[in-house]
Amino acid sequence: MNLSKPRSGYTLPVFACAAALAALHRLKNALQPIPSVSVDLIEPAETVEISIEQVAGIKEGMALAITRSDPGDNLDLTRNTPIWAMVEFQNRQNSSQQNLSDSESQITIQGGEGIGRQMNANEQPAIYAYARRLLQENLSRHLQAEEKITVTIILPEGRQLATRTSNEAFGVIEGLSLLGTSAISQPLSAPGQLDAYCEELRQKAGNFNELVLCVGENGLDLAKNLGVNPEQLVKTANWLGPILAVAGTVGLQSLLLFGYHGKLIKLAGGIFHTHHHLADGRLEILCAHCGNLGLPAQDLQAIFKCATAEDALQYLRTLDQAAGTDWVSLVYRAIAQKIDQRSQNYIRNHTEAGVLVGSVMFDRKRQIIVKSDLGASLLAKFC
Repeated sequence: MNLSKPRSGYTLPVFACAAALAALHRLKNALQPIPSVSVDLIEPAETVEISIEQVAGIKEGMALAITRSDPGDNLDLTRNTPIWAMVEFQNRQNSSQQNLSDSESQITIQGGEGIGRQMNANEQPAIYAYARRLLQENLSRHLQAEEKITVTIILPEGRQLATRTSNEAFGVIEGLSLLGTSAISQPLSAPGQLDAYCEELRQKAGNFNELVLCVGENGLDLAKNLGVNPEQLVKTANWLGPILAVAGTVGLQSLLLFGYHGKLIKLAGGIFHTHHHLADGRLEILCAHCGNLGLPAQDLQAIFKCATAEDALQYLRTLDQAAGTDWVSLVYRAIAQKIDQRSQNYIRNHTEAGVLVGSVMFDRKRQIIVKSDLGASLLAKFC
């Protein structure tokens, strides 16, 4: 049995930054070989060497470099995918009118082929804050005050890979996003990562008796944006059952489940491992609650035929807008209360401990749909 710790890798922004640095180095010194570049990760505060696969000049003042994603011991679909960065010097005339000491004035970042577009942000490229900061800070150190560049990040396989993700559920279309708040790609799907999550929960429970369990990167990011103390956040993947069981053994008084409704809704049906390859039942659970609350049969049938939970939510919203009803609130409040009840029972059945569990669910636009009664009370404490 291999008991070695799973190997961490790096997130896509790190490789995009490495490729951009290599392209810039090529522009600065066309004769120097570039087998690797040093990237300041910022988060965490360390510098690492990233291998460069290819680099070439395209034309005068423009270069292209290629690297490949290495997420570590993670079943990440971006493993070994190529990341291209094209860097071009801009026209430097009239630069005195701008403050070129500001890296944002010197560096324009664009999304090329394979970088998704944000439907909720005027179709801006899905290059988020950490990725932009990483590029700005690393590249600006190699620019003279009068120099300006345009950086275009390209993921040649991004559009195809995006069809295998839930990006569209969060409003990112036609490609992948450069998402993340840190450089380190934790091996979420590798054996041993569950132990790492459980250990984090144990450590934080030593300092707090109330914690927030964030399902995935989107939940973690949104919770931080709402003002939750990062020290009280515990990120998890699909292993919610084991995490809840640990919560019952470490003396926690209460736990807030914070996640996308398409994940958390499964808990209302007693599914405590939420990966879709193991078990699904989101539409069935949603239909059961709708039927119990009296939604007409033709609407139940329409919801059952929806492709995703997000589509079903939109169907209920359309009903409410057309008829002045309140199905979204009624149905999701019932589901949230059931999530709380089943989660508390799960902890009690496995550990005999009484931990209060509340829930908060958000949609693909990162807008909160519902807070259970306890979830609302807990969220107010954390924020």
